[in-house]
Amino acid sequence: MPFHVSFRRSLGVLLLAAGLVPAAGPAPAASNVSAAQAEAKEIAKSMGNCTPAKVEVLRYTVGREGSTTFKIGCSEDKDAFVVVQCRSRVCALAR
Repeated sequence: MPFHVSFRRSLGVLLLAAGLVPAAGPAPAASNVSAAQAEAKEIAKSMGNCTPAKVEVLRYTVGREGSTTFKIGCSEDKDAFVVVQCRSRVCALAR
């Protein structure tokens, strides 16, 4: 490997470790999904008459108008579920 490639890689690692360059990864996305998950469960319980059991992310869209669509299984019936869509932390029953 040429010296300049090795140097650039080392410099990038040092800047990342020092916090001068933001790390790219799923952490911001994961925090957005988990923040909306509590609200989605509350909508399922209050509007869908569903006691939340298993929560599955059907779709996650990033960006300024990001949204998350959850499929929430109901503990009352094994085959019953509701679909809740959240934009930021504002959720609505979709189905």
